[in-house]
Amino acid sequence: MCKFKFILSLLLTIPFTSTAQNRHIPVDTIIVTNHSTFIKGKKISYKAETGTQPVWDNDGKPIASLFYTYYKRTDVNNNVSRPLIFSFNGGPGSASVWMHLAYTGPKILKIDSEGYPIQPYGYKSNPNSILDVADIVFINPVNTGYSRILQINGEKADRKKFFGINEDIKYLAEWLNTFVSRKQRWESPKYLIGESYGGTRVMGLSAELQESQWMYINGVIMVSPADYKVIRTGGPVSSALNLPYFAAAAWFHKQLEPSLQEMDLIDMLPEVEKFTINKLIPTLAKGGFVSDEERNDIASKISKYSGLSMQSVLQNNLDIPTQFFWKDLLRHEGKTIGRLDSRYLGIDRKDIGTRPDYSAELTSWLHSFTPAINHYIQKELKFKTDLKYNMFGPVRPWNNDNDNTREDLRRAMAENPYLKVLFQSGYYDGATTYFNAKYTMWQVDPSGKMKDRFYFKGYRSGHMMYLRNADLIKANEDIRLFINNTTTNGKPAKY
Repeated sequence: MCKFKFILSLLLTIPFTSTAQNRHIPVDTIIVTNHSTFIKGKKISYKAETGTQPVWDNDGKPIASLFYTYYKRTDVNNNVSRPLIFSFNGGPGSASVWMHLAYTGPKILKIDSEGYPIQPYGYKSNPNSILDVADIVFINPVNTGYSRILQINGEKADRKKFFGINEDIKYLAEWLNTFVSRKQRWESPKYLIGESYGGTRVMGLSAELQESQWMYINGVIMVSPADYKVIRTGGPVSSALNLPYFAAAAWFHKQLEPSLQEMDLIDMLPEVEKFTINKLIPTLAKGGFVSDEERNDIASKISKYSGLSMQSVLQNNLDIPTQFFWKDLLRHEGKTIGRLDSRYLGIDRKDIGTRPDYSAELTSWLHSFTPAINHYIQKELKFKTDLKYNMFGPVRPWNNDNDNTREDLRRAMAENPYLKVLFQSGYYDGATTYFNAKYTMWQVDPSGKMKDRFYFKGYRSGHMMYLRNADLIKANEDIRLFINNTTTNGKPAKY
């Protein structure tokens, strides 16, 4: 009996003692798995390297560890000339999960054709991944995914080294230099892709990599980019640039007058864009000194293009906050619309108010992404940890001072004749609107001497346009074409 009790006690304590440990991430480690898939009907073999790589301070001591996943095609003979893409999401504070598991990577979510969640949650092969033409590394900045600040002499490194526009750019550029050296990819054509705040990040990285790491980039891809020179500035331009998005969302929900509603979206939007640039911005610039006649005329046009009542427009002094639009457009139907993708509908506690109770689209997306990425990393990529995968990590306060990233991109392009830029935006994105992205593109180079090196592509979906299957196909193909357009074929880098 005593022997039985001893064995039972041992069995009960072994699992506890083997799993009880501090939750931490290895500072520097790699797990390699091998895979195959079909992309555009052709079998592709690849390996996935999932792991962590340190961020070092000036004394060479590790102060943070970044979690990444690196996909490298293995059934090709020459990896030297094969493009390498560094992929960042935004936030700031967002993990790389979104584009990793829904856009360019070899796996995508199990969702319906419009992007809505389906149970049981999971993932499937991505037949549209760009892995056929480029290797990809998905990078999680500090405190996102499994990336974390490390302790030095028992204390965590200073948060201020990581959490700011310029701080973020500086340490990530150093990290990328180490990564490229470790993977022996200095000879490869290189690209940056950034979504949302990632757009700000990659604009800054384009110059930082060239000027501090001597690493030259062939292309920058801006997916629903956030340009804080406009978003945080406010004023007539920032406000007016929202109107074409209002028109797109109202068109989708069939809230426009018949003459506009009967037009195709792509045929209707240029009319609104022209009014925005030529009429709305100058009128808003006059503020309270606009004449009553002009105020009423502009209000009627805003009402026509936004689907809102003229009364709502006038009560907002012609300056419609986006959150009011999300609340008011379908107020009469008892619904709100999504911020990042206005195709999505929400239900508030009260119909009265000036903003929705929650973001209908984000709650929908977290349904699908969170279970899938946790399952995928541990089951398929074999990376085991008890640490929580931060979909959104604690990075506040964030230092927004000295944001010169738009100028950084211009300077990088001027210094590097190879460098071209692709903008990708969803028409129904109300957070970083498609017309704001166009405006950013126009403003990068005031001289106009490099405008033939910019490309803009729009899609009939929202912030993450790739969640809609038709746009997943189109957007990946647009990246393929962009990579082809930035292939130098031995042409020297000169003007």
